[in-house]
Amino acid sequence: MSESASEAIKLLRQLIATPSFSREEGATADLIARFLEEKGISVQRKGHNVWARSLFFDPDKPTLLLNSHHDTVKPNISYTRDPFSPDIEGDTLFGLGSNDAGGV
Repeated sequence: MSESASEAIKLLRQLIATPSFSREEGATADLIARFLEEKGISVQRKGHNVWARSLFFDPDKPTLLLNSHHDTVKPNISYTRDPFSPDIEGDTLFGLGSNDAGGV
């Protein structure tokens, strides 16, 4: 596994372990901002929204925004796992929010 893949999985596990219910996702916004800043990426933030621009950003050119979310709903009472335990079984990462926004 590449170093960048390992770092991404580590971040995903931290995000799963951090409660981030809708309108209460400040801690996960902090994680995302810190992750990017540690990579030398300048981050902007408004509330719990975090974004960064490409090193080659040019305001005179068209802009593409890649957007997702990092909030979750509260776990259903029928949830069979600890929702905040980022468990990996085989090649699958389990935990609340791990399949949001098209994750597989």
